[in-house]
Amino acid sequence: MDLTVVAYVIYLVISLGLTVWVARTLSRNGRVFLADVLHGNEKLAEAVNHLLVVGFYLVNMGFIALYLQDDNAIANARGVFEALSKKLGVVLLVLGVMHLGNVFVLNKFRRRGMVEREQIPPVPPQGYMGQPGPWATPAGGA
Repeated sequence: MDLTVVAYVIYLVISLGLTVWVARTLSRNGRVFLADVLHGNEKLAEAVNHLLVVGFYLVNMGFIALYLQDDNAIANARGVFEALSKKLGVVLLVLGVMHLGNVFVLNKFRRRGMVEREQIPPVPPQGYMGQPGPWATPAGGA
């Protein structure tokens, strides 16, 4: 069998395995984070989490497929390792960037939710003040 094909098979197995592992890790740990961001709405958090995981798979597997092709012929075992290290290194960098992008966006949502929560008073108002009485003095005057 051609060593280029061997390198392709090893590349696909490792990169797809890494993608699945990272996606499952992000999904499992991101579920709690999303529930906090979405004010405890578990059903919505689960739906958003699932959509993020599907998007993660699509982008990463698309990149893996596009990056599979190599114009250089591999002649020996050293060439297999060199090609795999370059390809897998790029895949790992892309997975890392995707992870950081997801965390950045989710953190933006979380911060916006925290600001919205701070703007809501902890207790609803019990009444409103009417017009000031005759005992009130004008501002700045005595």
